[in-house]
This record gives sequence, structure tokens and C-alpha cells, in this order.
Amino acid sequence: MALKTRARRAALALGAVAIGAAALTATGGATGPRSLSPAELLQDMTLEEKVGQLFVTYAYGPTANSAHPKNREEFGVDTPAQVVQKYHLGGIIHFTWTDSLHTPKQIAELSNGLQDAAINSGAKVPLLISTDQEQGQVTRIPEPATQFPGNMALGAGRSAEDADRAAAITGQELRAMGLNQNFAPSGDVNVNPANPVIGVRSFSSDPALAAQLTAAQIHGYEDSAKPAEGVSASVKHFPGHGDTHQDSHTDLPVIEHDRQQWEQVDAPPFREAIAAGTDMVMSAHIVMPKLDDSGEPATLSPRVLTGMLREELGYQGVIVTDSLKMDGVRQKHPDAEIPVLALQAGADMLLMPFNLQLAIDSVVDAVHTGRLTEQRIDQSVTRILNLKASRGVLADPFVDVSEVDKIVGVPEHLAEAQRITDRTTTVLRNDGVLPLKPPATMFVTGAGNKATASLAEQIRARGPQTSALATGLQPTPEQIDQAVEQARRNDVTVVLTNAAWNPDNATQLDLLRALQQTGEPVVAVAVREPYDAAHVDLPAWVATYSDKAVAMESLTKVLFGEIAPVGKLPVSVPDPNQPGVDKYPFGHGLGWGRP
Repeated sequence: MALKTRARRAALALGAVAIGAAALTATGGATGPRSLSPAELLQDMTLEEKVGQLFVTYAYGPTANSAHPKNREEFGVDTPAQVVQKYHLGGIIHFTWTDSLHTPKQIAELSNGLQDAAINSGAKVPLLISTDQEQGQVTRIPEPATQFPGNMALGAGRSAEDADRAAAITGQELRAMGLNQNFAPSGDVNVNPANPVIGVRSFSSDPALAAQLTAAQIHGYEDSAKPAEGVSASVKHFPGHGDTHQDSHTDLPVIEHDRQQWEQVDAPPFREAIAAGTDMVMSAHIVMPKLDDSGEPATLSPRVLTGMLREELGYQGVIVTDSLKMDGVRQKHPDAEIPVLALQAGADMLLMPFNLQLAIDSVVDAVHTGRLTEQRIDQSVTRILNLKASRGVLADPFVDVSEVDKIVGVPEHLAEAQRITDRTTTVLRNDGVLPLKPPATMFVTGAGNKATASLAEQIRARGPQTSALATGLQPTPEQIDQAVEQARRNDVTVVLTNAAWNPDNATQLDLLRALQQTGEPVVAVAVREPYDAAHVDLPAWVATYSDKAVAMESLTKVLFGEIAPVGKLPVSVPDPNQPGVDKYPFGHGLGWGRP
């Protein structure tokens, strides 16, 4: 290493120690900006440090210095801080299953500790710290963080302003907890009702509506606040995961869209996201053989990532892979090959490789053997460093833990979440049942322990004596009998369905039919995809697209006529008995006094 580089690195190390000490002894914020530009940082890095910047992984433990046996098992060290230091990581991703997400202050302290580890080791570069806080079905950080009902609910609300606001609040709360990156939103256009992995994570089956709301959320995450108050967005899953009947976590889906179909259906949200300035695009582990006949998943396809995304759509930001642990990307190649192929295809950041040490070694070896050039590595590292600089991460990666409770889950955010959710509830069918005149007794049953309890609590607060029985995704005959018995003893029954359209959950439909045969008033509510409503004709069907407490509150308001339902279907609901015919068309939604 040149003497100039060594001197600069020594100076940087002293600065990093000072910043780290400030972070731990004061409020969790650095005392001043970093002194080196992305170009200077890159110049100082060894090849191993550059390669480390390409990787994002998780680590186990609630604090940076918590010893956890899974860290030793997977990474050969004991603590999250040591994982960061050993591998010179570009980023860390938090999950509940890694014991990383407990309370807002704990998350902030963990994030600060990891940043301190990063700037006191290796290249002294702060981390991108991320999670998947899509909201709705995919929500990693629970209450007291503000909860929203998710993308399909926002599609039902038809408001770009509300989508923007939901993302802005989510982003501000994430940043307050030390996360500077969110792997959201999903730009996938859910045109396949049997899609097992996207569903309510999509805004709509309509490309124009999905594109509008995708762009709005990009703006909300990235541009509705100062760079140090928002987060990087990552639109996903390019080139589009909306028309599959397989889950890329367990299979390699094949989507038979030709070029025209892709342009018309899948591409619009990604075009709009790029125009809105998305910091990142996440690749999908899917095959589109009519766009790339190589048979490679998009994550490993030069035709898709470089040809379509870089050259045709003109995207110049960071391309991140979906998790490299997923079976969809691991079916054709050994784990040592996958990160090299992803970089050759055009990816910049490699998310959660199956074996981190093996993945890093394989990329370093690929440079030494000429399969990858160091210039190619530099291109990706430069994009990553520029992103960190633009989001204020290089200048000050720390957060003030004392400020967390002033931002996360504050009353004004909760009120906004409720206002937005109130505009999403959609009445699909109403044969004179709704709004309810408050009955003496009500019964809540169906899918979801938390959802049934939350709804029962909301109803009970309005007067009716209310009981609840959760019957799960696959109710047993005994549970169905119990529900029928209780329904007969109550004036009105509300039954929640969750993916009852899926054949695996067919006994939910048995529950609906059994309740229907009691002759008592029954209101059915689809708390995930609205496709459930086409399978059993009950006198009242409502779609909430979410089982979150905020959605159950909005539902209760609609049930009792406190608010008029204004949500409109963001997808078509096909009739399972008449192929090509919609039971409830796109845009359908009933209101009080509106047919």
C-alpha cells in the first residue's frame, strides 16, 4: 500500500474513533461530517474491503455486542459488531427472527452500535441498515411503530397523496431508529389472482394505478424530508413478479410475458420509479423466457439487469438482488457461483448470500482469476458509496436515541394512518345488511388471533356484547361446529377470511357455508386479497386488504355507519365458476346510498 494511502487511512482511523466515542457517550450522533469523499474512500480500500461493501447480511442479537450462538455458527464470530468488522460489510438487514427488532429505542441503539463497529474497522465506511417495512402483510417492525394497511389497501384508496404520506411517515420512523434503507415498495402488478407471494403487496392489477402509487411512495420515502430524515427506497421485484403462480422463495417461477406484455403490464411501475429517482432497484428470482432465452433468473441475467434495466430504462442507481438464500436463485448454480454471476449480470449489492464467507471468497477469487475485473467491482462500490453520501450516511450515520419516542408512533402519525386507512375499506356486496343497527350481541370468528380479538374489542367498545373465536387459516370440522354454535346464539356474526381462495385453505369456505346455513346475519370480510369474495355468496362482503388493528378500526367504523365506505377494488375479482368473467370488476365498491 502506498505511504500516502497509509497516512490517509491512519488519519481516518483517528477520526472514526472520535466519531464512535461521540456516538456512545453523547446522544448517539456524530460530532461532525466525514472528511473523505466516495472517490477518496474507494481509493483507500483494499480489494477485500471493496468486496465487503457489496454484501448485505443479517446478524443475530438485540445489541451490537450481544453474543449469540447463531453468529458463531454462521459467521464464525460471536456478536453483530464482529460480523460487521470481519466482513467489512456494506449493509446489515434487521429481522425479528434474528432477535434484532424489539423496541424503537433498542433498534436505534443496535443500529448505532453497528455503525460504530463499521467506522472503527476496515475501510471505516458506515453501513446501509435496512429492513422490509412494506407495511401490511410484510411488516418487520411492529407497534409502537406506526402501522399502515399495505399497498393493495392504498390502491383501494386511490390517493397518491396518501401513498406518499404513508411512505414518508414510515421512512421518518425508520430513520429515527437508525435504519437508512427500506426494501420497499413492491412495484409488481398483481394480474394473477393465484399469485402466492405478491398479492396484497401489490398496489393493483392496473399498471397505471400501480405506477402512480409506486412513484408516490418513492417520493415519500426519499424526498418528503431532508436526506438525513428519509430513507433509500428500493422498488421491487424487477422485471416484475406479478403474474406467477409460484413463490420464488421455494421455486423458480417462469412468467410467459412477451415483450409487448412486459411493456404494457410489468414495466410502467419501474419506469415511474426510476423517473421518481429511486435509490435502488431489487431484482427478482424469476425467468421470463420470451425476454431472455438463457433460462437464467433475472438476478443472474445480463440481458435483464444490464440490457433492460441499465441500457433500455436508463437506470444508473444501485441494483440489489433479492435474498440469495431463496431457492429461486439457487436451483441452477452452486452457491459459490451465484454472487459472481449476479455481478456479471449487473447487480451491485448482494443480499443475504447462503454462505457469506464463501460468497465473499468467490468474488475475490473471480477478480484474481480475471472473471471479474477490479474496475467492475469499483463501479458497484462507487454507486454504493455515492448512495450513502446522498442519504447523509457518510456524513453522520448515527441517530439520537433520546429523540426516538418523539418520532416513532407519535399521535399525529397514528392519526394519519387511521385517516388513510379509513379511505381504503371496500364494500363488495351489501344486501341490506350494512350499516348495522347496533345489535345486542355480536360474534367475531375466522382467520387471525390478533385480528379477531382486535375487531371484537372495537365492536365491544361500541356497545354490543361481543365474543370471538379464531379458527385459523385451515379451520377444522370441530372449530367450524363451535363457530356455528356461537353464531346461532348471537344477533350478527362477522367472519374474517385470509386467502380463502387458496385451495390449501379451502376449509375457510366450509366455515362460510356453515355460517350461511344458520340463517343469522353474516358479514364476511376478506382481510387479505379480495378474491375470497367470489367463492361464497353471503349477503355482505367487505375487503380490508389487511388484518392490522388500524384496518379493523376502519372496518368497525364502516360496519356501524360511522363512515361511508369509499374504497374501490384495485384488482378484478374473477368468478371461479365462469372463466373470463369478473364477479366484481376493477373499480367496484359500494357506498351508502350508492349502488
